[in-house]
Amino acid sequence: MRNHCLMHVPFEGPAAIADWCAQRGHELTRTPVYSGGVLPAQDDFDRLFVMGGPMGIYDEAEHPWLIREKAFIAETIAAGKTVIGVCLGAQLIADVLGARVHRNPHIEIGWFPIDLSEAGRDSEVAGFLPPSVEVFHWHGDTFDLPPGAVHLASSEACRNQAYLYEGRVLGLQFHIESTPQSVTDITTHCADELTPGAYIQSAERILAATDEDYARINGVLFGILDRLP
Repeated sequence: MRNHCLMHVPFEGPAAIADWCAQRGHELTRTPVYSGGVLPAQDDFDRLFVMGGPMGIYDEAEHPWLIREKAFIAETIAAGKTVIGVCLGAQLIADVLGARVHRNPHIEIGWFPIDLSEAGRDSEVAGFLPPSVEVFHWHGDTFDLPPGAVHLASSEACRNQAYLYEGRVLGLQFHIESTPQSVTDITTHCADELTPGAYIQSAERILAATDEDYARINGVLFGILDRLP
């Protein structure tokens, strides 16, 4: 399988998604859209990953590449491909599908559980998971559920944590691709966001995650990716 990844900042890459691709024998290519990277032709890839970033989907004046990226995501969905969005990526996909993206009532940063919805528990993509699982979060925005999408999961701080559209377009507000290095990177580059809040953990708490924590979330990632078309 030929996988392609869209990156919005250097420090939010595919992380454990690259490990999944390597272990499954799949190709993985990348476009740094933030630096004017060339987007691939639709014939050049099979599955698209849209990663996170500290900007918002509405910051087109500051980041004009968002305009062409949104058009590319829409083209990819229309082509019938599998598309997975993480955090900002999930918000971009939701926007393309006609949903509102806006500030969440709470900023959610750190290790917090998500709870599967009934539809999530019954789904092929997420039904193998326990009803509640702790994952890594770093977001201030959220999305409304896109028209026609299935709501998969929520958290105490954020109602819409995951959705599935047409069985092949997946939006994840949380980060199950995280590795010790990627969490260290985002904690370093976005340290100014670690202000006191009900759902904001300290850098020390975030970085105290164990190998078992990363094995758990990466196991969730691998299980989901194995079940998508």
